[in-house]
Amino acid sequence: MKTLENRIILITGATDGLGKKLSLDLAARGAELVLHGRSPEKEKAAAREIRDATGNSKLACYNADFSSLAAVRDFSENIRADCKQVDVLINNAGIGPGSSKVQRELSKDGHELRFAVNYLAHFLLTHRLLPLLGRSGSARIVNVASGAQQAIDFDNVILKRGYDGRRAYSQSKLAMVMFTFDLAEDLRESAIAVNCLHPATLMPTNMVLDTDYFKTTVDSVGKGADAVEYLAVSPEIEGVSGKYFEGRQRAKAHAQAYDSQARQKLRTLSNQLTE
Repeated sequence: MKTLENRIILITGATDGLGKKLSLDLAARGAELVLHGRSPEKEKAAAREIRDATGNSKLACYNADFSSLAAVRDFSENIRADCKQVDVLINNAGIGPGSSKVQRELSKDGHELRFAVNYLAHFLLTHRLLPLLGRSGSARIVNVASGAQQAIDFDNVILKRGYDGRRAYSQSKLAMVMFTFDLAEDLRESAIAVNCLHPATLMPTNMVLDTDYFKTTVDSVGKGADAVEYLAVSPEIEGVSGKYFEGRQRAKAHAQAYDSQARQKLRTLSNQLTE
């Protein structure tokens, strides 16, 4: 297995589930990791576990609540101050659909919570880190989306009407796919590749275990991590950008992701909400 010495990899949502498995695997291969989490205590525990398991002490931990765009800005400023470059950005942090009994929830900025955490926070973070990715010479962005995708109603994006947690989650994940396709077009003349994926189905992570929408788990966290790592570091997809994958296979996303007018509407809205 090829080592990743001198590669700086930033993983959001690195203290649980898929993110922690990614951190363990990539640390074992020698990467320098920048780990994001929401809880300082969980960050410290995850960092200890990774060091003990891999012997890799090249770890930096940062705390940020992605339900706050101000916190995302502060996080990105800290990264820009501390890191000379970023070679791989894995946008993994997210929340699931929640309980079917939960009413619509808002972020600290007043946006629908799942749209804010799963999508807007990463939209803002990615744009703010593009200069660091540009210094890599061969950078990759991996957006962890989902096979659960539902068309965005631009007259009701934050779901003031007809709220359902699963719909909110599915819209936020389609937004990540649309963002991927748009960003790949913007970066086509650069050395930055950006792809997205459905890593695996119903892994035993908190976002699946903490909801009553699903009755069982299906795939292992290891299977999902393998797919993300393939997009993040495999030489097999060097030069591939603007694609959606299911596991390691290229796949077809929801039809709205290929609608350039819909993507433009999303981009305009996202710029407005994060300015």
